[in-house]
Amino acid sequence: MGVTKTDYMRGMQCPKMLWLDKHKPEEKVIPPEVQELLDKGNEFGDRAMAMFGDYVEMTAYKEDGRLDFTAMLQRTQEHLQEGTRVLCEAAFMYYGNYCAVDILRRTDSGYALYEVKNSYGVKEQFVRDVGFQLYILNRCQVKVSGCYVVYRGDSADSLVVADVTAQAWAYARTVNDNIWRLGKIKTQKEEVEAETGSQCEQPYRCWYWDYCHSREKK
Repeated sequence: MGVTKTDYMRGMQCPKMLWLDKHKPEEKVIPPEVQELLDKGNEFGDRAMAMFGDYVEMTAYKEDGRLDFTAMLQRTQEHLQEGTRVLCEAAFMYYGNYCAVDILRRTDSGYALYEVKNSYGVKEQFVRDVGFQLYILNRCQVKVSGCYVVYRGDSADSLVVADVTAQAWAYARTVNDNIWRLGKIKTQKEEVEAETGSQCEQPYRCWYWDYCHSREKK
């Protein structure tokens, strides 16, 4: 597989992070508090799937428990052709580059794309996340009528929907140049050389922080 949405976001934070994900994942250290946040984010996303009523989930697994990307891509195309109103985890691939959309809702003028975040507002990295998905869907000839970020409201069960269409289109125009560069970095044999710096913490603390900083001290 080429560059996934996760690859892209991590590679744009630091190309070495992307390379380590592919070649030295055993060096990854996920703090318990971060894993807890990730788990809560998954739970929030699962609840948000029903925000537009009935939906069909595209997620499929192989016998060994890994995601079956081929089955997800095929199932997504089948449901697009059938006109299914709401698809969750809809899968798309363009020249090996892949994304799965949290919620894809059919509208009168195309499809509305929703990215669900366990957050109390819209952050810049969320817009970049949506922009990558928009790039893939646009290249796959899917007409996107709007882009939105769904986040937590003031109460436990409330959801807020923010329209980020204009920002997402602006960012999507920058993806093409970066996606092929990151694809080469992901597959190169030589370890990426990168000095530690602000990218180690922003927008998220890198899971390879210990690996890179311990090597820097040698």
